[in-house]
Amino acid sequence: MYFKYSKLFTKSSRKKKISFLVSSFFFSFLGFIIFISTNVLFADGWESSIWKDKTYRNQRISSADPTNGNDDFIKIPKKKTVTIAEIKTRGVIKHIWMTLASKDLMARKNAVIRIYWDNHKHPSVEVPLGEFFGQGWGEEYILNSAPLVAAPKKGKSMNSYFPMPFETGAKIEIENESDEDISNFYFYIDYEEWKEPLDSSLRFHAQWNRSITQPNTSNGKENEWALLGETEKTVFKKENYFSVLETEGKGQFVGLNLYVDSPTPLWYGEGDDLIFIDGNQTEANLKGTGTEDVFNTAWSPKEVFMHPYFGYPRVSDSVGWLGRTHLYRFWVESPIRFEKNFLFLLEHGHANSLTLDLTSVAYWYQSLIPKPMKVLPKKEFRVNKPEINFRHIHKWRDSFRSEKGYGEIWGNE
Repeated sequence: MYFKYSKLFTKSSRKKKISFLVSSFFFSFLGFIIFISTNVLFADGWESSIWKDKTYRNQRISSADPTNGNDDFIKIPKKKTVTIAEIKTRGVIKHIWMTLASKDLMARKNAVIRIYWDNHKHPSVEVPLGEFFGQGWGEEYILNSAPLVAAPKKGKSMNSYFPMPFETGAKIEIENESDEDISNFYFYIDYEEWKEPLDSSLRFHAQWNRSITQPNTSNGKENEWALLGETEKTVFKKENYFSVLETEGKGQFVGLNLYVDSPTPLWYGEGDDLIFIDGNQTEANLKGTGTEDVFNTAWSPKEVFMHPYFGYPRVSDSVGWLGRTHLYRFWVESPIRFEKNFLFLLEHGHANSLTLDLTSVAYWYQSLIPKPMKVLPKKEFRVNKPEINFRHIHKWRDSFRSEKGYGEIWGNE
């Protein structure tokens, strides 16, 4: 092919032919990437089985108006919990879609989704609604990943494509912790009803965690990039790290949403990821090189970018990295397996040197846990930290000038 095209390169047409080849290669490569991204999401890819005869029945539970009118929603009163789906059979939830309207601007943060499998008394999913679907801080913005999608209008449409198997039943609850009603709550729960037993005891889990970290350096300084002195070596102490997930049993870890609110303009992401598998909590089985690296990016990014498996759907709009950034990573191409236990820790700055407001939602599959998961704090303990803006930066400058005696100060001294 290249020999054939080379004969076309005359002096008068060389530039045009090169442009044609580059364009052809680019669009062919783009098509290949799209094909790969959409066909290798969770397992063997749909193209290998979509044409085969199926034995399940497609079922749906939704908020459709039972009178056949157009009021296709339910109301979830303030301070109330509503069971939106209760399935008493065997199957797999394949898709969840939800959207809502409320006078409460923090409704997505103040509502909680809980999911129970196989008549288990403890929920396997207990997460604020927005943060479960990849919407941090009660905000609304676009997220475009393989398992979770926040779609137009402006991210108001919340979707999950995580397959969620159950053997004897499933129950989904929405709790409205707000002081306002959710006046309009719309939903689809699409599932397959199976006759054959499941070939796995693993069930879908999701857990929320939050910590406002403090510097654990020897002098208490938020030293990063050696701006405040020599960089310290990291000394491992489990309690100094942000805990993404700690669980016991057999399973496989598949995903993480991380919501970072940084009170400093300095880069928040020098912290490494440490993953301990099956009893080893002295030396990480999987050790990373920086927060941006575990999320498959590089060089302190501050750009909106979304891939089926990883991305930054929301980045700071302030100076440096001050403010809110949302990162996600899904290990659907190769889940991280564990047989006995699992621990995922994340440094907050190199040597755990930074104050950060970190919120995570971990997604994994494992056998049902006999004891309850970590208790989700009430909404009063989940509120956002106040915004730090240009006014506060000017006050920082005044403190610096005061320290220097209010002389002729530029600010970079």
